[in-house]
Amino acid sequence: MSKQRTRGYIAGATASCSYGLNPLMAVPLFAMGMTSYSMLFYRYVFAALILGIIMLAAGKSLHLKRKLIPQMLFYGLLFSCSSLLLFESYRYIDVGIASTLLFMYPVIVSLINRIFFKEYLSVVTIVSILLALGGVTLLYFGGGEEGGTLNITGVLYVVASSLSYAIYMVAVNRSAIKDLPSSTLTFYSISFGLILYLFFIVRDGELYPLDNVTAWACAIGLALFPTILSILTMAVAIHDIGSTATAILGALEPLTGLLIGIAVFNERITILTAVGIIMILGAVLLLILAAPAIRILRQFIVSRSHGK
Repeated sequence: MSKQRTRGYIAGATASCSYGLNPLMAVPLFAMGMTSYSMLFYRYVFAALILGIIMLAAGKSLHLKRKLIPQMLFYGLLFSCSSLLLFESYRYIDVGIASTLLFMYPVIVSLINRIFFKEYLSVVTIVSILLALGGVTLLYFGGGEEGGTLNITGVLYVVASSLSYAIYMVAVNRSAIKDLPSSTLTFYSISFGLILYLFFIVRDGELYPLDNVTAWACAIGLALFPTILSILTMAVAIHDIGSTATAILGALEPLTGLLIGIAVFNERITILTAVGIIMILGAVLLLILAAPAIRILRQFIVSRSHGK
């Protein structure tokens, strides 16, 4: 394996694992009484500052055409809405299960493209959707306390988070915004996304202070690891090994969340929960791998026919 591909796989794994660290910093802040929008305000402010400094140091432009500002505002609010809904779900369900349910967004993207843009749904996509729905059902009935069902509020929060992110992805890919460099897109998604948290802070008239070392460490950690580090290493991975391999490594994200939940927060995994998690991960990986696998198979058949 070349050095470039090795670097790409390491970067892809780092991107996914670092994003999976969200609950490691968020749950302690919740325990201090901090609201979701306060911690996300700090996360986005620190992340925008750090990313902006990195981009300027690297000579990358922060220019955004005036006509793209309204679109970017909408996408930024979608982006921040997804983060807020995910963090709210941590209040009601285990962080490992929340991380797994969030990972369903590629399946939701396929459904959105079918419903609103009439894209063809292949048999593989339909199977993936059914697997994901089956996995969610098992998580719901097997992930509650003492064998009960999951808290429906928490499930709705994280499904809405996944839906928001899926809409964000579809909207960006179908607009002029898609031509922006990934770092510029992320910088403005974060910057405009701050408006949502400012709204809640002004409404309630309160911003939870960072009044101890742990709070500062967690807030800066949220900006550095699941935001900046994840964004930068994902860009390296896509460049070195391509989007498909990077997407496959994305399965490490919910697995990281699960391990943190078990090791740090003493969360438990039942047999039904484990099967549900495997079904959801399998559904997403099947969806990701289907297109390149079919393409390789067609190339093989063509080469064989030409060989004859």
